[in-house]
Amino acid sequence: MTNKLDLRPTLEIEILETSTAIEQFQNQTLRPILKLQNDIYASLFATYAMRQKADYDSLSGAKKRTFIEQSLQKDSVLKNTFIGITIGMFTLEEIETYSMESKEYNRRIITMLIERLKSETK
Repeated sequence: MTNKLDLRPTLEIEILETSTAIEQFQNQTLRPILKLQNDIYASLFATYAMRQKADYDSLSGAKKRTFIEQSLQKDSVLKNTFIGITIGMFTLEEIETYSMESKEYNRRIITMLIERLKSETK
């Protein structure tokens, strides 16, 4: 049976001795999950954008990036949905780590998702 860790892509991220535990969790857990789930995030955001702004496709690249940033920072339902998609891919051990610093990890998840979605806009 495949476990959640087997599904994640392997990322070549150098682990420095000076990295904090939070940075290590970000690089070893969050980044691979975000890459694995990228298509889901993109699809959900596209659906969200169409519901919120009928003319989303006609926006300039800069306005799309601003819309992405504001949406993920201000819309708590959207934000919590994306965080939930990410958390759903955690192992039991990772959930325990996450629960110790959930506010910081949530901030990092959203920041990385904003950058990920913005990089896909034209």
